[in-house]
Amino acid sequence: MKKVSLLLLGFTCISFSLYAQVEDAWVYLTDKQNVTASVNNPISILTQKAIDRKNAHGVTIDARDVPVNETYITQLKNTTGITVMAKSKWFNAVHVRGSQVHIQALSSLTFVNSIDFADKSLNAKSTSISKKQKKESKLESAFTTFNYGDASNQIEMFNGDDLHLANYTGTDMTVAVMDAGFPNVNAMTSFKRLRDAGNLLGSYDFVNRTVDVYTSTGSNHGTLVLSDMAGYIENQFVGTAPDASYYLFITEDAPNENPVEESYWVEAVERADSLGVDVINTSLGYTTYDNANYNYTPADMDGNTAYITRGANIAFEKGLLMVTSAGNSGSSGFGAPADSQYVLSIGAVDALGAYVTFSSVGSDIQPSQKPDVVAQGQASYVITEDNIIATANGTSFSSPILAGGIVCLWQALPSKTNVEIMQLVRASGSQYTTPDYFLGYGIPNLELALNNALSVESNLDNDLNIKIYPNPAKDKFFILLPSVDDLITLDLYDILGKKINSYSVSNSNNIVDIAYLPKGIYLIKLELNTISKTFKLIKQ
Repeated sequence: MKKVSLLLLGFTCISFSLYAQVEDAWVYLTDKQNVTASVNNPISILTQKAIDRKNAHGVTIDARDVPVNETYITQLKNTTGITVMAKSKWFNAVHVRGSQVHIQALSSLTFVNSIDFADKSLNAKSTSISKKQKKESKLESAFTTFNYGDASNQIEMFNGDDLHLANYTGTDMTVAVMDAGFPNVNAMTSFKRLRDAGNLLGSYDFVNRTVDVYTSTGSNHGTLVLSDMAGYIENQFVGTAPDASYYLFITEDAPNENPVEESYWVEAVERADSLGVDVINTSLGYTTYDNANYNYTPADMDGNTAYITRGANIAFEKGLLMVTSAGNSGSSGFGAPADSQYVLSIGAVDALGAYVTFSSVGSDIQPSQKPDVVAQGQASYVITEDNIIATANGTSFSSPILAGGIVCLWQALPSKTNVEIMQLVRASGSQYTTPDYFLGYGIPNLELALNNALSVESNLDNDLNIKIYPNPAKDKFFILLPSVDDLITLDLYDILGKKINSYSVSNSNNIVDIAYLPKGIYLIKLELNTISKTFKLIKQ
């Protein structure tokens, strides 16, 4: 994604000296206020919609949902030489900016647990920094005005139009779009249908700390991305989830490349979770920065190193489903947060379904198959901020095009968890049995995914009185069956649907040892006679 940076000459001349003085770091705090009371009364920290979503999908409300102690933040703001840029309740951390000396001095504060510099060489245990890689641009917008005739291809490719025909158009689903600017969305006729339906729920610019995301920020990228999901021009253009509700969040500081953008993103995802958002689209990716000391190495794209990726992993545990552009680095590989195994990373193909060379290629560095799946990302149809239908290239657009379809799929299957929806999408891929690092599992077939899920659900007994506890579990979990005479088969799968182990359990043999498993999210499938039921298990 090619991004054009406009830098004043004066800034260019002094930027190198600034790098020697100003650093970015994450300050991790020791504790929070009123944790027990807040968790016991979740409406004090979450919206009712968020609580309902978590309850519906078995997501635990815990201390991570409690806000950061504002008294601590105030003290940090009042500390000489320190600027507070962002905060994270999930990490109980604050992103700060200042000189190395001023930041290190924060360790003397009693409420500071640890400090992690973005420049890893400044930390107590430094890590080697590779030579600066070729900078991956994160935003692209190469337009060509066009006749709409072929625009239907990008939804028909994965049979999303069949979901629309079945009246699954995103109704009652909530999406957060994390991006750069959204100029003119509040006035464009292409989004009038969205506004008139009351489906534009809110907005926030985490970079400039304002609700105004519609004034030009130097980028129209968010407007283009949103159009692929929510745009509507009668008889000319329909987004892939036109009746969903949307929050618009700016987390990308378009002219600059700095790790604070990762912190803005985590802060925005935390807000999305508290608002009851179901699906998040992120058409951004991070590997390199203006200051090369902050760069990630290819080995860091392991699904658990980058701050933004670790935030995405928690978001998934909280029940959110994240759809992310795979990136436009071709053979140079993946960026964050697309490297997470808990994120659906979307690569790009052309209108005929063939791989396009800019789409980032996965590797065995990632903990799961990357990309996950693909959608049209070359000559994707978008609506510009001037209400012009145009084409643009990049996984920035294959991601929202498919994200909208997945929103409609989840609408059709409201009892499914994020784990199950992701697996349904992957399993419907055109090359599910023979994935590769170019197309992943291939082009999904969302109609097939829906039909497969419905055929399985018809055999489920949702009244089975089976309990699995504790969940989350650490070293083992227990099963309580409805009858002492029951003997059932328990199959354990990873989130990609790969079978790990099989057990025979009963009420007299109801302990399952999982100490050997790494931390993560798993699926438990229980079979009793002709009845089956699937549970989500979190291994701590």
